[in-house]
Amino acid sequence: MTPPSPRPEPVVKRTVVFIDGQNLFNAAKSAFGYRYPNYDPVALADRICAANGWTRTQIRFYTGMPGAAEDPGRHRFWTNKLVVLRRSGVHVYTRPIRYRDKVTTWPSTVRIRLPDGTELPAGTTLHRADGTLLPADTQFRFLSADEKGVDIRLALDILKLALEDAYDVALVFSQDQDLSEVADEVPLIARTQGRWIKIACAFPDSPTSFNHRGINRTQWLPIDQPTYAACIDPFDYRTGVPPAPASSPPPTGPSPPSAGS
Repeated sequence: MTPPSPRPEPVVKRTVVFIDGQNLFNAAKSAFGYRYPNYDPVALADRICAANGWTRTQIRFYTGMPGAAEDPGRHRFWTNKLVVLRRSGVHVYTRPIRYRDKVTTWPSTVRIRLPDGTELPAGTTLHRADGTLLPADTQFRFLSADEKGVDIRLALDILKLALEDAYDVALVFSQDQDLSEVADEVPLIARTQGRWIKIACAFPDSPTSFNHRGINRTQWLPIDQPTYAACIDPFDYRTGVPPAPASSPPPTGPSPPSAGS
């Protein structure tokens, strides 16, 4: 079967934005030092699209959901934040985070982080409550959180919407190299359908970042500090949910008489 003749690059590039919420947060933490997910996904998506001349049509947000019993603070934060995203028309996909016990050994693999987020330098010694030094090779048992299924759902949606001709540009906020396989498949879909498709990868980046690479075989769009800072959500979802915006401005004239007047 002969593939259809390729369509030219479109002037208006319909863009669907796919955001891996935890991957974006970890990149922002590494690059800029932020300690909780303070970004506004809608503002960030629109800013990157506008900078590249793309027309944003959808935003799809993916995140693991912390357990209410295991991590009540983060569970409350994400519950509140996702309410606002849904109000804004964002497609939200969540999966429960799985928790399991793990064992690690001091000092070879232990990383110590204080409650305020400060990490202690390598070689820091630990002491018991009575002041005696904790011996080397002491084992610690801790609860580990694993996010499963989010990246698979994100990948499936990129492929599904490509097959449905739902976008010209897939803008992905993630540095997960597992998605490079999707980047291999989407051009095949484009050739089969005889059309132009681009996959772009946006991620926070600075000299302090652990990872300076985007997803292989995509267009990399590093996000600098001023760009990210302009898209910080001013509301702290750890404390609640902001009121929904009014659908219409309140009346300015006198109120009409009530039925019982």
